[in-house]
Amino acid sequence: MTKPEIPISRLPDADMQAVPAALARAAQRAREIAIRTGTPLIVSENGKIVEISPAELMREAILNRKP
Repeated sequence: MTKPEIPISRLPDADMQAVPAALARAAQRAREIAIRTGTPLIVSENGKIVEISPAELMREAILNRKP
């Protein structure tokens, strides 16, 4: 899974403009919790429900780590 680019909201409300970044932070936190607790992460990819193992999440975290 590649790291998606965070879209920029075109809505005039400042709270709505902050939503994409907040969702990205929540998704990252869910990945961290799944790794720490050893539980799979359930996501929707291309309209299908997919279970991502903690090992796969850990591999992705290592590959996406910033130097």
